[in-house]
Amino acid sequence: MAGTSRATTEGKLTHKVISMQIRTTPDGFDLLLDGRLILSHRSDAPALFVGRGEERMDMYRGNFDIEDYVVERVPLAHATVSGNEIALAAAPGQPTRLTLTLEGGERDGTIAFISADAAINRLWLRVAAETDERVWGGGEQMSYFDLRGRRFPFWTSEPGVGRDKTTEITFKSDVTGKAGGDYWTTSYPQPTYVSSRRYALHVETTAYSAFDFRRQDFHEIEVWAIPERIALTARPTFADLVEALSARFGRQPPLPEWVYNGAIIGLKDGAGSFTRLERFVEAGAAVSGLWCEDWVGLRHTSFGARLFWDWRGNEERYPDLSRRIAELRDRGIRFLGYVNPYLAVDGTLFPEAEAAGYFAKDADGKTALVDFGEFDCGVVDFTNPDAAAWFAERVIGQNMLDYGLSGWMADFGEYLPIDVHLANGVDAKLMHNAWPVLWAEVNARAVASRGKTGEALFFMRAGFSGVQKHCPLLWAGDQSVDFSRHDGLVTVICGALSSGLLGNAYHHSDIGGYTSLFGNVRTAELIMRWSEMAAFTPVMRSHEGNRPRDNLQIDQDGEVLAHFARMTRIYVHLVPYLKFLVNEATTRGLPAQRPLFLHFEDDPRAYAVEDAYLYGPDLLVAPVWQAGRDRWTTYLPQGTDWVHVWSGERFAGGTETEIAAPFGEPPVFHRAGSAFTELFAGLRAL
Repeated sequence: MAGTSRATTEGKLTHKVISMQIRTTPDGFDLLLDGRLILSHRSDAPALFVGRGEERMDMYRGNFDIEDYVVERVPLAHATVSGNEIALAAAPGQPTRLTLTLEGGERDGTIAFISADAAINRLWLRVAAETDERVWGGGEQMSYFDLRGRRFPFWTSEPGVGRDKTTEITFKSDVTGKAGGDYWTTSYPQPTYVSSRRYALHVETTAYSAFDFRRQDFHEIEVWAIPERIALTARPTFADLVEALSARFGRQPPLPEWVYNGAIIGLKDGAGSFTRLERFVEAGAAVSGLWCEDWVGLRHTSFGARLFWDWRGNEERYPDLSRRIAELRDRGIRFLGYVNPYLAVDGTLFPEAEAAGYFAKDADGKTALVDFGEFDCGVVDFTNPDAAAWFAERVIGQNMLDYGLSGWMADFGEYLPIDVHLANGVDAKLMHNAWPVLWAEVNARAVASRGKTGEALFFMRAGFSGVQKHCPLLWAGDQSVDFSRHDGLVTVICGALSSGLLGNAYHHSDIGGYTSLFGNVRTAELIMRWSEMAAFTPVMRSHEGNRPRDNLQIDQDGEVLAHFARMTRIYVHLVPYLKFLVNEATTRGLPAQRPLFLHFEDDPRAYAVEDAYLYGPDLLVAPVWQAGRDRWTTYLPQGTDWVHVWSGERFAGGTETEIAAPFGEPPVFHRAGSAFTELFAGLRAL
């Protein structure tokens, strides 16, 4: 339809782009998706701004200090609508600086961007908001599930230690290594949000970006590039919306059958790990795997014991490892290891990769060496197809899968330096966010090459848009070994819920936490409460942490070990229900751990709960995430009665419920009348 955005009567001209509508006004336009107002543009209140910025990015061992100097920010006040295109200029008679092209399908639409000025490297977009609107997503967010009221940058990095600028541990981490982090730092950011208005918005870009939800009347999206497009998805229910997003980003295969045998025990004690494993078995723990990240050997640094980054079995630390792996398998216990995409200069794989030209280069065209904390490594360049194929086959295929490993932690996807030169010629600043996805793809490719998709299990903390398609399991990263609000046990819940809405069906965490610095060490209470939560997640896995000798380990305390063993038996008892959830994930893309509002959309109070979750449709889990508590209060959604699984007591929905929560009886409720009622009732006998 020809003409400008001006009309004689406001709202008279309507341009329909399948599911989207462009409604012209005397001095602008409105863009609607399935009846929802998305953009409202007026000459005195423009929806789009463009400009130029000069960023400063400093990287220190995966932590970033980022600032921007905005050279120019120009409101594109004048809009001309022609069919499905909108041309935007600063004023009437001025040249077009940005063109939007709208396309759509049923309840789905895209906004593509074309810049007429190559100098533009900043874009700001204001999306219409409602006062009481809530928003979620943003990748794997650890501090806040509801993003409203805060600004969230999207840049994959180390998540930070403490993540709270008011705490001593964060201050000390910032001073010693720029590693304190903040509420928004995460290994898995993603420029996607889900609105309580039942639509989702995704920005297709790998550039640094930020979502600002601090205004009542609009959300502002900032991108340090002109994005390829913005994708919009609307659905009548949240479950339908999550299903659509999971189809878009890719779904994970079912969990391997062997996972259902129990917990994956994380030990890094060399050959002693096998001896210690028997303590767990003798205590009655159900065990599915032994995870030894030190299978490659150790080096010792000021941070603690670090792995030797040369990805092959270390026969000195683990003598006759391949035989012992086979023996474990005969007992129904799998062996898991560790890998990351970097190679230590003093390892055996480094010269092999360097001779083939597989590393990212420095400004002089030489192999770029990166200090990863008192040792140097080369960065395998996954934009080089030959390098990616070599790593998938030579390292993961031969050295790991063929060696007998059934899984591994695929770590450090967030570490691509921003000053290296890559084979594809793309600026490393634009590839940095894409790196976790490339890393996940290398791992998935190796697994597929051996016909082990759905059989071998690797897990990652790093991610970005599209990691869902390749990574079969997320882990929550490096929480502190405590109950702290921004870096402790409770952050795992937020991470599972935020990532789950974006198509990541399976999530788990390090039981007992990981990071122990500045005298912060585990307590028996922390391990026991973490174990309780983990029993009601898709995968149970323990971790010794970065300083194993400074911290209490599960097998060092009889009460803790007995408690953990019981929790593993609870996990196994729930396997029939977990398999039901895995089937929902495979067929519909629904996450195992879900926000309460996913199934209780008509209950306003369900939207405010951030420290409890639905485990599938029928179980409500409210982990005790504070120290010194033996009673706990949680909200039970209205619309059904709830049964306390440990006592059998029935509670009406729509109530705040206080319950006794001694060790071994975490606050867990099931829907009255659930098809799994008999299974849930069986928990009382364990």
